[in-house]
Amino acid sequence: MNARKKFRSLMTGKRLVLMPGAYDGLSARIMEAEGFEAICAGGYAAIGSMLAQADMGQSNARDYADHYARMCGAVEIPIYVDADTGFGGVNNVRQMIRAFEAAGVAGVFFSDQVFPNRCGYLPGKQVVPVEQMLAKIKAALDVRRDADFFIAARTDAAGVDGLDAAIERCQLFMAAGADMAKPQGVDAIEDIKRVIREVDGPHMSTLSQAAGLKRRSLEELEAAGVVAATFPSIALFAAAQAVRNVLRILKRENSLTATFDHLLPLEDYYALVGLQEQLAREESYDRAAAALARKRAAE
Repeated sequence: MNARKKFRSLMTGKRLVLMPGAYDGLSARIMEAEGFEAICAGGYAAIGSMLAQADMGQSNARDYADHYARMCGAVEIPIYVDADTGFGGVNNVRQMIRAFEAAGVAGVFFSDQVFPNRCGYLPGKQVVPVEQMLAKIKAALDVRRDADFFIAARTDAAGVDGLDAAIERCQLFMAAGADMAKPQGVDAIEDIKRVIREVDGPHMSTLSQAAGLKRRSLEELEAAGVVAATFPSIALFAAAQAVRNVLRILKRENSLTATFDHLLPLEDYYALVGLQEQLAREESYDRAAAALARKRAAE
């Protein structure tokens, strides 16, 4: 089963799938090595890792496509990614879908915010008229080449116009043919249960560090019928903390030795990045080339 079929299967399941957020190829590889079935990749982590800035829509479709392609090239498991607002109008959405499909992602979500997009947990959000978003959904569905490519539509209306407006938009998104409709910022369990009752399709919860330190029960989400929980910035925050801590130790102690217990062992790193497989591949090609040269010389 390829990554896209696998992702669709996960989205129709009856158990909660945990999807940590990757910010580059190495973090994606770690997630795969630790046994996760699928991962997400959001704009918040991408902007943080690429530009060291807060996510306020300052990247573009090509940068994201290249960024996501590197992640997809590092793993075999499905990657579900963020496409901001689709980066413009319907023609921009068409270009985005083509580029992200070519990058190898399993699915994509884009939102009904005005352009430029900003993190859904930041103030100052605005949403476009619902007709504009419906047109974008139709454009995305029309241009996709692989029917298994998962297209989700997100609304930020809950934080602008309230939960009723967000649910109404999600219902329209599903009627337009989206594979999933997500009301961003709907985090209370009773509100989630209402969304699941009133909006067709799977429901995915977002547990982001950008929302602050909110304690949520994964068991409660699963019991409510949530099919997946994403943790889009968990690796970014973990990496930033780890790097900052080890550099503080290096500066404070003026000693490399003092950092050793805080670093991934060399053999573990090489196992993670597949050094032995790369060396074996080189040797195999060299042997094959030498054998071919000897055969030609003997003829």
